Amino acid sequence: MVLQFNKYKIFLCALVLMLWGHASFGQGVGEKYVEKYAPIASSLMLRTGIPASVILGVSMIESGMGKSKNCRLLNNFFGVKGKNHLSKSKSHHHSAYKQYPNAEASFSDFARVIKSKKYYLQLKGNMDYKKWLHTMNQYGYAEAKGLWIKDITIVIKRYKLYQFDKEHLNIIDDNAPFWGYDSSLNNGAQH
Repeated sequence: MVLQFNKYKIFLCALVLMLWGHASFGQGVGEKYVEKYAPIASSLMLRTGIPASVILGVSMIESGMGKSKNCRLLNNFFGVKGKNHLSKSKSHHHSAYKQYPNAEASFSDFARVIKSKKYYLQLKGNMDYKKWLHTMNQYGYAEAKGLWIKDITIVIKRYKLYQFDKEHLNIIDDNAPFWGYDSSLNNGAQH
């Protein structure tokens, strides 16, 4: 009887450890990604008015949570096409995607691309990620269209990325002291 009780305790302990390890591993990749790249996305949001949830969500999908070959080899988190130096490397991997020196450069280039689009000025400072995704999709940002919106929305909701968008109050923009403030009013002013 004592022997059976010990086997039962060992089995339960092993089961609990296995389930605990599986649960923490399954959620860890996305949570680690958010923890690592949320500061970059939040900083870009504060400078550009593009919601951090959109920046993070797009990067998570486009880079396979940082695991895609283009992300690992090129630091390309957004699938931006351009020049790279892979053909000169020993990897023998050829790609049409742009190479960046680091993650921050890739994130900044994504913001630059978005800022160059017609819809940017209409959406700048709007923290409604659904509106951003719909508009980006409408203007042809992604080839997958509706599936792209669905995938990014799932990631935004699963990891509660919208919480980073609430940091937008009293934000300073690249070109103006405050969103919506007409910097041309200050052109003649001297301080």
